[in-house]
This record gives sequence, structure tokens and C-alpha cells, in this order.
Amino acid sequence: MGELAVPAVRDWDFPRSAASILLISQFADERGMGPDEVLRGTGLTPVQLLDPAVQVDARQELAVIRNVAGRLGAEDAVALALGRRYHVTTFGIFGFACISSPTLRDAMAFALRYLDLSFTFCIPHIAVDGEKISLTLNDERVPADVARFLALRDLSAIHTVMRDLLPSVKLRTLGWRHGKPESVESYVDVFGVEPRFGADENVATLDLSYLDHPLPQANEHTVAICEAQCRELVARKRERSGISQDVRERLIKVGGADAGMDTVARELNLSARTLRRRLTEAGTSYRALVDEVRQALAEEMLGTGALSVEDVAIRLGYAEASSFIYAFKRWKGVTPAAFVRRSAVRGRPGR
Repeated sequence: MGELAVPAVRDWDFPRSAASILLISQFADERGMGPDEVLRGTGLTPVQLLDPAVQVDARQELAVIRNVAGRLGAEDAVALALGRRYHVTTFGIFGFACISSPTLRDAMAFALRYLDLSFTFCIPHIAVDGEKISLTLNDERVPADVARFLALRDLSAIHTVMRDLLPSVKLRTLGWRHGKPESVESYVDVFGVEPRFGADENVATLDLSYLDHPLPQANEHTVAICEAQCRELVARKRERSGISQDVRERLIKVGGADAGMDTVARELNLSARTLRRRLTEAGTSYRALVDEVRQALAEEMLGTGALSVEDVAIRLGYAEASSFIYAFKRWKGVTPAAFVRRSAVRGRPGR
């Protein structure tokens, strides 16, 4: 088995445009969920989502996914329906480059080469295996509470985009790591095949013959122009993306306690004003990162079952447990105790 191309990123935690969050917000709005509820805990506003220049942190999109899954339900049909909303046009110049590629092979290789211009959380690996192509989604680093939801959304989105590129594409087989749900109707409706559940990997296969099939809208001159623009976008993004992680790492070192933006700025050899500006350019803020780190650490500590709510509050730097409970409910929409109970249920076999 030979890998078609190496993905440009190995982890989901890369900055991205706000287009995906805008799409999710529109999806949720159609189902009665308002923008304030969708964007809770992200530090984003509906106006920002309309600006194509806004870059958001992956954890902001992750927070949106959690808000939507918590409100609309994490049922498989919801995740699959959301994935079907991601068409090639959703991805801007990146999508235009894919649809202008000479063949499906070229489009896939391009997509992997510029994967950090996508919105995926599960990292795709594409390999040629005998007479078939295997597309595997690696969700091992995706937070467990939304891993199933995001694997479904991401593969549904990839399948939708492949059909945009080459409408004749059909899957041969489909396997999922999770157990079989009560109904598979939504799976068959989206993918056209009945999946196998309890598989070793999340993997879809299709006939090798599709790989070198000419794409209907192929244009080598256009794809060359698009790739040049994508190179520039990726270069600019990588220049700006480090600041969020730098701040995040310093907050994690102090256990999620709010060290103060002035202190963090000094550690980074920046003024507080420069740090604030660079975080804004990266689509986030110091307060949003403090919340994000505290939320992630809180979920991790509560998930062990070894610490009480009061212990977690103290470790995160809260003076009182009530302040932590209030903050956690703002992040997750439930109390820490309710979150622990729900996580325990999800962790049972068959979930």
C-alpha cells in the first residue's frame, strides 16, 4: 500500500478561516439555535464570521461544534447532514484549485499538500491499495466527546466535495470504528453504501479507476494560479499562527490560572498592546485562550473521576467553586457534575 501524498498537518490544531463556523451557524439557525448560543465561549461575533479575512483558532470551531452537538444532539444523522453542507465552494481558492485540477489524483494530492486550508479535525490519509483507493480518517487526537461527531462530519464533507469534483464517484466500502447505531438510513443516504461498524479504522474505499479520471472542470492554467495563491495564504497563516499556541503553552504551564496578559506578554518579549493585536489577527483573544485552556483542563481533570469539582476549581485558580461552576456552565451549557455523569454514559460500551 502506497500513500498518495503526505498530509501537510498531522494534528487538527491549526488556524483556519471563519467560513466553517459561519456554515455551522447557518445550519444551526435553520434548526432554531441562535448565534449567541452557537458562538458561546468562542469570543467571536456574528459580524466577524462574515469577514473573509478573519482567521479563527481551531479550538474556537471545536467550541462551536460542542455547542451545536449539545443543543441539537450528537446523533449521527445531525453530523452527517452538517457534513453535506460543505461543498467545494465552501473552501474558497483552495476548493477552486481542487476543482480545476486535471484528475482526482491531482485534486487529492493538492488537498493533502494544503490541508491546513481546510476545516478538518480528523486527518485524512489516502493510499493506493491494489485495485482500490483507501481514504482513512485518523481521529485519535480529536477530543473523545466529539470524535464520533467530527469523524462523521468530516467524511461526509469529503464525500460531498469528491462528488462535486467528479459526480460519478461511488464508494466501494465504508467502515467506522464506532458501534452500529439503531438506524443506518442516514449513512446509506449520504454515502450510498451500508457501512461496516466496529472496524479498526474509519475508512472509505473506492475503485482505483477513479484516480486518473479527468475532472470535468479541469484547467491547468487556473490551478497553477490558484496554487500560487494558496502558497501565499499558507505562508501568511503559518507566520501568524504561532502566537496562540505560545500563549496557550504558557497558560498550561501555570495550570490554567490567569497569569495576566501583561505577564504573558513580557514572557514573549512583547508589549501587551502588540500581543493583543497579534491575537486579534489570529482570530482570538487573551481572554478566549484563558477560557479555552481552563475548559480543556477542566474536562480532562473531571474526566479522570479522581478529583472533586472543588479540587478542579482550586487547581484552575478559582477562589471559589461557585465561580468555576458558573464558568463551566457558560462553556458547556451544563454543570461540572452533569458533565461527569454524561461523560460516564458516553463511555459505556456501544456509545
